[in-house]
Amino acid sequence: MARTPRAVTVTRPTEYELLLRRHATRGQAEFFLRAHGQKLADVEAAHQRFQGVLEQCHRGIPDTFRRAHVSREDLDRFLFEPEDVILVVGQDGLVANVAKYLQGQPVIGVNPDPERNDGVLARYTPALASELLAPTADGAAPIQRRTLVEAELDDGQKLLALNEVFVGHRSHQSARYRIGWKEHHERQSSSGLIVATGTGATGWARSIARQRKRPVELPEPTDGRVTFLVREAFPSVSTGTRITAGCLTETDTLEVVSEMNEGGVVFGDGIESDHLDFGFGMRLSVHASSVRLCLVA
Repeated sequence: MARTPRAVTVTRPTEYELLLRRHATRGQAEFFLRAHGQKLADVEAAHQRFQGVLEQCHRGIPDTFRRAHVSREDLDRFLFEPEDVILVVGQDGLVANVAKYLQGQPVIGVNPDPERNDGVLARYTPALASELLAPTADGAAPIQRRTLVEAELDDGQKLLALNEVFVGHRSHQSARYRIGWKEHHERQSSSGLIVATGTGATGWARSIARQRKRPVELPEPTDGRVTFLVREAFPSVSTGTRITAGCLTETDTLEVVSEMNEGGVVFGDGIESDHLDFGFGMRLSVHASSVRLCLVA
């Protein structure tokens, strides 16, 4: 017997909430901002607008649905269910944050502030999102299947990302490693490398690609391929610059072996706090994941 669908709203703390956490009281937060030429009233007003949008989303959930809410900081401890419909209320980056924790559950992105947020992934108003909940739960809503990129160390640790995976040094030092792609292998020293999906191709990957003398093929948002880009590879007697970009099909794998005694990291979607340590001799495989983000189109 099928279980009742559950609407799970996902949010992140507002700037106002973060200020209160840091300064304990509203008065102290106001004093801090005033000392830096800013007004708490502006931040508080943005918080109230967001709360209004969130309340609209909650009111729009059908009475027949079960309900749950999770903050971004608790995603790694939240148990998603197969019947869930995920209602992400926030910036596009929040959709990326939640994507790696899902196994095919559909996601409806709600843009709480269209004047400030692009709304590429979080594209709906609360009213439209409410209208989509029932057909999404019934499997009748149109779905875009977005590719994720997966990075796996030889000790079994894995990391998923919707936009891109970064491999390099956690500081501004050069990252040293050996890279292997198809039949090509090379030792490199660089500012690190990224492996980007079609979703991430409009962000960091595009900025890197624009700096290249030769065109770099970037995948489309729903493409099953991923692209790797090496940042500022340095030529020397022991390091080369031949393997600096390439497109990986769904069966290709990029191999990277660390030559960093300390500071080597792998992280996804810009979340440096959620990283894998990449110490000397460790082997990393990066490829398109079989996991897909099911984004309500």
